[in-house]
Amino acid sequence: MTTTPSGTGTAPAHDGGHGDGRPPTLVFVHGTNSSSSAWLGLVRELTLRGHRCVAVDLPGHGDEGFFPSAYQAPQDPAGLAAEPSPLAGLTIDDYVERVVGVVRRARRHGPVILVGASQGGVTVSRVGNAVPELLDRVVYVAAYCCVDLPNMVAYLAEPENGESLVAQVTAAAVADPAVLGVNRINWRSADPAVVRGIKECLAGDFTDEGARRMLNMLEPDEPVSIPMAEARGQAGTWGRIPRTYVRFTRDRLIPPALQDRFIREADRLTPGNPTDVRSVPAPHIGPFDRPELVEIFAELAGR
Repeated sequence: MTTTPSGTGTAPAHDGGHGDGRPPTLVFVHGTNSSSSAWLGLVRELTLRGHRCVAVDLPGHGDEGFFPSAYQAPQDPAGLAAEPSPLAGLTIDDYVERVVGVVRRARRHGPVILVGASQGGVTVSRVGNAVPELLDRVVYVAAYCCVDLPNMVAYLAEPENGESLVAQVTAAAVADPAVLGVNRINWRSADPAVVRGIKECLAGDFTDEGARRMLNMLEPDEPVSIPMAEARGQAGTWGRIPRTYVRFTRDRLIPPALQDRFIREADRLTPGNPTDVRSVPAPHIGPFDRPELVEIFAELAGR
């Protein structure tokens, strides 16, 4: 495996195929306020086509998810703003440790393709920095792929993020992150304007019924530290891994202009390992079992 110093162009660590003849395992990492359930439709379809897949619950999510007692109906707004969260102490290192553990287990059975959506891209990049030798490809699905700037927060003020409707999601925030240590979103808000704003940002072409299902799958708390964590992929490690970026052209949270910037920065860092770019006419939250996405992942797994 050829390496060069961080900050210079590199040759890919792999040829993009699965050289040992065994089929790859696709490992899926969810985004903020989500869980492995976001991937279930895609995992089900790919599994029925004969592909190996696993969706990871990051610490504090899914089976470990926390739902404040004040979040239940009838909601207690004052309690919701003050109830402590067990996610407050979690860091990006906890997320990376969880995913590296899954990758190591999957690697015993053959190549691994690591996939992240949205904020899950931060974890993918950090895992790529940590264990590039275990990964045959990294895939970003409308995800943060930080290269020039250190973290997610740094990109929020950039001109390419100017058309983001993220403020329509943060309008549902119900607590002071500096006090609780988490960003807490009330996805069960009774304010119709807030609900409409969230739908427009995350699920633009969903039906109202589909948007309600989406809201009930989301979890209220996310550690405040993750968007500020160092998230840059390094040329000498992450930059050796073949990568794919799946652009969502109707994304109103991470606008296409920002997605394109991530691709340009990555390609400039590793000119010998250009990004494989795909485009899907989807809003930020997918859903990930859209036929176009199923075909993309079936093709990547079948190489």
